[in-house]
Amino acid sequence: MRAFVLWPVLILLSGVSALADARMSVLVDVLRLPEAARILSDEGLNHAQELNKDMLDGQGGLGWQVQVERIYEPALMVEMVRAELEQELAGAELEEVIAFYASDLGAEIIQLENAARKAIQDPDVEEAARARYASLEDSDDARLALIAAYIKSGDMIARNVTSAMNSNYQFLRGLVDGGAIEMSEEDMLKDVASDIEESTEDTTSWLFGYLLLAYHPLEDDGLRDYLAFTNTSAGQALNRALFAGFGKAYEDISYALGRAVALNMTAEEL
Repeated sequence: MRAFVLWPVLILLSGVSALADARMSVLVDVLRLPEAARILSDEGLNHAQELNKDMLDGQGGLGWQVQVERIYEPALMVEMVRAELEQELAGAELEEVIAFYASDLGAEIIQLENAARKAIQDPDVEEAARARYASLEDSDDARLALIAAYIKSGDMIARNVTSAMNSNYQFLRGLVDGGAIEMSEEDMLKDVASDIEESTEDTTSWLFGYLLLAYHPLEDDGLRDYLAFTNTSAGQALNRALFAGFGKAYEDISYALGRAVALNMTAEEL
């Protein structure tokens, strides 16, 4: 009899799990994470070409291209971010986030963020975005104040700098484990820490420039509504999940890049 008593319960639990999984898939869709991951992947592939030029004398060839395309696989980024979203968001908060990004304003914000992230890969666009921020820095510009409040609400500068430092550390680890360089744990940590001031300054300039570019078409009221959402419990949970997910993805990517560079460097020496 016990089996017959437990069977409906197991079916019920399975149904709840399937519903939660389906709602998480909806969140991934409204956030357009696959699109964002493809943009970041393209950005990473451009960076990998710079590594090929700077560290492999441009000799990486087809083998290097195949390696980095695997490392920057967009689907892997999405999986890692989704895992963090599942940890941070459930129930009413999950529905609140879905409702916001399914709205006209939320959909517009995602579209603007992705378009700006793609555009700023062009060095000329990035230079112009940074110059725009420099021209407004320390002014009483109302739009700059809203952007500053948005950045503060998500602790974005500190989180981005931390993510960059963690990624740099993992890249060094990859180089060391791959036999390209010799560094102790202490030396790697010192090397990464030595860049914190420069990294903070660069991150601040890039982030303000990027967000000023991205949200330029938004009315101030729309940006205020977005800022209000980011300060809710659901908005804060989403922010934590996105930073954690993409942060872990970039740590894995950076380590794999370091290993790939090391393996190519040592192969050239043989």
